[in-house]
Amino acid sequence: MEIVHYPVMHREVLGNLPIPEGDSLLVDCTTGEGGHTSLFLSSYPSLRVIGIDRDKEIQKKAIERLAPFGDRFRPVNGWFDEVLSALPSESADAILFDLGISMFHYVESERGFSFRTEEKLDMRLNPEAGMSAADIVNGYSEENLADVIYRYGEERYSRRIARAIVEKRSEAPIEGSAELAEIIRLAVPRDYRYGRIHPATRTFQALRIEVNKELDRIVPALTEAIRVLRKGGRIAVITFHSLEDRKVKWFFKDEAAAENARIRILTKKPIIPSEEEEKENPPSRSAKLRVVERS
Repeated sequence: MEIVHYPVMHREVLGNLPIPEGDSLLVDCTTGEGGHTSLFLSSYPSLRVIGIDRDKEIQKKAIERLAPFGDRFRPVNGWFDEVLSALPSESADAILFDLGISMFHYVESERGFSFRTEEKLDMRLNPEAGMSAADIVNGYSEENLADVIYRYGEERYSRRIARAIVEKRSEAPIEGSAELAEIIRLAVPRDYRYGRIHPATRTFQALRIEVNKELDRIVPALTEAIRVLRKGGRIAVITFHSLEDRKVKWFFKDEAAAENARIRILTKKPIIPSEEEEKENPPSRSAKLRVVERS
């Protein structure tokens, strides 16, 4: 079994999610290949973990990786907001969210998350349900497509890109990731094509978010996480782009400022990766860790 996911800010996560002695429970809401869960189970011999993931394929990797821990690890397949809503109140000692997309999806899934290879445009974490990226690219109106690319990708050339997509799909459906990336590359100004990031980066992010309704799940999930958490327990959230981080930041601020506040914020400013980690794991550069404690 090949493990390609590097658990981001693992030292900082371990240090900011202390687990009480004795029988205790961590809910890992985004288990991925099990990197963070493995660290916690190794560090706390009495700990049990409920590991949530929507993607059955990556969950198979976590199950295999964490098999030595036996029934201390319980995998649950589903969206984290929905699974949390079914858990009992005040039943968990710690809750972890790593909102980034695993390297597995870019490297192994063959679902079109990456624009660097030609793969079928899908991008669904659950390939059995919902609209795929191809459905959106070929089915949304030009205006709706531009709005999605601007809102979720913060892409300044969203309208040019949407227009180019609509023109190209009128000739034949757009079905591949590299094909879409090339359409985007040719749609933007020449100077923008050779910038710091690939010109398709923001559009691909936007499509992925739209496909999986990622931002829509954050507030409901955090609301349920507070309910599920025991008093004195902590929630840690790792985000990877400003849209996610903004949602988390303002939800925590509003909750902490409420008259009957249920949480207190422990990270006035988000924790960021060390220079050493950024060198070892470049995708961690944009990560931010926020931690709150249940009052």
